[in-house]
Formats: sequence, C-alpha cells, structure tokens
Amino acid sequence: MDDRGGPPVLATLGLGLLACTSALAIRSSWGDSGSVAFVLVADAALLLLFLCLRRFERAHGGEDRGRIKAAVWALTTLLTAMFASRVAPLVPPVVAAVVWAMAVFTAAAGYWALYLNP
Repeated sequence: MDDRGGPPVLATLGLGLLACTSALAIRSSWGDSGSVAFVLVADAALLLLFLCLRRFERAHGGEDRGRIKAAVWALTTLLTAMFASRVAPLVPPVVAAVVWAMAVFTAAAGYWALYLNP
C-alpha cells in the first residue's frame, strides 16, 4: 500500500505490463487454443499467487496463515510445472531432463522452505 491507501505503483505497473504482454501473446497465438489456454491459466495462477501473498503478509497467524501457505506453494508448483512443460519439448532430451529435475527441485525446496524450515 502506498501512503494514500491504494495499491503500490510498481505493482500496478507490473500487472498492467502482464496484461499487455498476455494480450499480445493471445493475439499472436489466436489459432492455437492450447497456447491461449496456457496464457490464461498462467495469468490466473499469477494473479491468485499475488493475492495469496498479499493475504499472507497481512495474516497474523494461526490456521489462516497455514492455508495461505499451502495455496502459495500449490500455485508456485503449478506455475513451475506449467513452464517446464512448455520448455522441455523444445530442447534436447538431456536438457529436458535437467529442466524437469530443476522443476522438481524447486517445488521440493519451496515445500521445505514453507513447511519444514521453522
């Protein structure tokens, strides 16, 4: 929040940029329903992630904070898997295996950081 109680300027600019680049991506891949769906689902997941992070920062503890942490981890894991699934087919098989290994490591590290590391 800024001093006037509104959303931060950088967050607003970032979301505006996301909307513009998403519109351009959808326009350029309009005939490919899979690509359009990917952009829409990724944008929805990012927006939900930002909302969850904002709620997490404002939560004071207890059960609500635990549920928000679970949502944050699930959304970040979803986004990681989505992007890995788009990159892996474009690279040689050995590199694809590295991409998937990094995605699994990232999800596991996120779980460790949120739940196992006090």
